[in-house]
Amino acid sequence: MNKSDSERVRTVIDRMGYAWTDSEEDAGLLGILACSVREKAIHRVYTRIHRWNQWKDHRNLLTFVSGCVLPADKVKFLKLFDFVFTMNELPQFPDLVRQYGIVTPPLQETGDLDAVADPVSSTGSDNGSLVSVDSMISDRRAVMDGLWRVPATPVSSFEAYVPIQNGCDKFCTFCAVPYTRGREVSRPSRDILEEINSLVARGYKSVTLLGQNVNSYGQDKPGVEISFANLLEQIGEIGASHDDPFWLYFTSPHPRDMCDDVLDVMSRYPCLGNWIHLPLQSGDDRVLRRMNRQHSVAAYRKIVHSIRERLPDATLFTDIIVGFTGETDAEFENTRLAFEEFDYDMAYIALYSPRPGAASSRWADDVPLEVKRERLHILNDLLEVRAVRAHQRLIGNTVPVLVTHLDEKNGALMGMMEGRIKIRLNSRDNELVGTFVDVTVTSIAGLALAGKVAIGEAVLASHMH
Repeated sequence: MNKSDSERVRTVIDRMGYAWTDSEEDAGLLGILACSVREKAIHRVYTRIHRWNQWKDHRNLLTFVSGCVLPADKVKFLKLFDFVFTMNELPQFPDLVRQYGIVTPPLQETGDLDAVADPVSSTGSDNGSLVSVDSMISDRRAVMDGLWRVPATPVSSFEAYVPIQNGCDKFCTFCAVPYTRGREVSRPSRDILEEINSLVARGYKSVTLLGQNVNSYGQDKPGVEISFANLLEQIGEIGASHDDPFWLYFTSPHPRDMCDDVLDVMSRYPCLGNWIHLPLQSGDDRVLRRMNRQHSVAAYRKIVHSIRERLPDATLFTDIIVGFTGETDAEFENTRLAFEEFDYDMAYIALYSPRPGAASSRWADDVPLEVKRERLHILNDLLEVRAVRAHQRLIGNTVPVLVTHLDEKNGALMGMMEGRIKIRLNSRDNELVGTFVDVTVTSIAGLALAGKVAIGEAVLASHMH
């Protein structure tokens, strides 16, 4: 989501007439898209703005922050940054800059001051910052529609991120997202489909639908919007009507809203990638209740069984939090057992840390750090053992791979299989980046694989599920 937001911010800044520079020291406008979900990310924001504000003693510089920002952080940021705005307010950013008294580059060239929009209200401070547009926002849905109408300026020519939803209604006790992005709002399906049609026509090979709970898409607009399964079906039809292959992914679904109809649609359309990221967070029912996850381990198990039955070749990724408030050794053991049972292809395991504003921040963070780290290492070790076992079965197989980049460290191309398993290739041909190639798997490289580009083996079309 952060990458997707940045592509829209890039569009707005481009239209303001700014030119991009590779060096922070050369910039006149510097900004950060924050992520309040992780404490370390917010610490990095404070480190950056401290350095930038020191530079202001020697040169003209404007700074801004947006993205996922908690209310408590926003209050602090207002004293440090020149502009603080939510992503909903991105379309108003040029007006904020003009109201601040800065004439943007196009106006410097044309002198057309009539082009300046009506100023918005601002609040001054000792250092002349504290600009916000909260008072302008009366209809969040209309504002989100305004944001989504800002086209993305993709960094990649073959990978794209398409937001279909913003916000969250689940209110997991550990999570700050409802407080940074608000309640769930679904983007109009016609706009989503139009954007995907355009991306596929331009040759994009990987498209990822984004939302905090993508499979609850449309539930905030009953009778107006289609369901998530219907949305996938229409995207599947787009894939069926194009000769050039692409993989369509989505992240993240919530177990409570995961239904068999989504899996059935995925099984019917080759362009819908064989990959599901299904966050578990804990394998213990009591912990899940304290997390307000609104599903049980048994319900999650039923979903996994449906995935294995309907999509036997799909990879399964998950998120796990270890050391949540009150987690006992016995409760963690249930997570370890569930981790082994569900046989994940990849897991993103995080040490619990309280986030201000989330309900659990009011509870004691009573699991010692060394215990959290030990539990994380236990699950990581299990994941590595599982990866070796699963990847061993792939050695000798020839599979389609999307070449993603040239790894400067080892001088080899890196790619991604349909199930989003990384693979290192025996090639340095940069012209292959952004294309599908057939690769014969030769060995295991940690949680990834290694392989050689297959010559004269035309397996791509038949393997493109």
